[in-house]
Amino acid sequence: MTHSGIEIIQYNEQWAETFQSIKQVISKSLDDLIIGIEHVGSTSIQGLGAKQILDIDIVIESYDVFPKVITGLEQIGYFHQEEWSFEGRETFGRKDISTPWDGKGTQWMEHHLYVCNKNSEELAKHLAFRDYLRNNPQVVIEYENMKRHLADTVKDRKSYTLGKTEFINKILEKVMD
Repeated sequence: MTHSGIEIIQYNEQWAETFQSIKQVISKSLDDLIIGIEHVGSTSIQGLGAKQILDIDIVIESYDVFPKVITGLEQIGYFHQEEWSFEGRETFGRKDISTPWDGKGTQWMEHHLYVCNKNSEELAKHLAFRDYLRNNPQVVIEYENMKRHLADTVKDRKSYTLGKTEFINKILEKVMD
């Protein structure tokens, strides 16, 4: 384990497969309430070492459907975490490791689930950063090296996140209008 308690592991093909499986369960529950489910964050970038935690953004047309989305997610084991939410990105926690409940008792890898409206700045940032890295393999190497260095040298998750922020913001300045 690193100094910070954060472990960056080598990219794993299983992450994309697990995302697809979780996406299917969520899609079935939310059906026509949503317009998309996006795999974002480091685990969505081929070849990038990461913490073993998926980041998933559910995209909705508008907040008009949000109460129904909350209900649909509650039926498969998620709960709305208003204290971690802010405009454009609503956060959801999991009741247990079998969330989302698929009727088979599947134990899923850790993941963070967010609901964003389609015009959310947070969603735009997540997609822009992901897509930039997917198209720039050299930057992927640079980012992974920086993350590993931070995990080895900082003392806590907050410092780790702050350390990544400058790198992420530089990329977002390049790619966002």
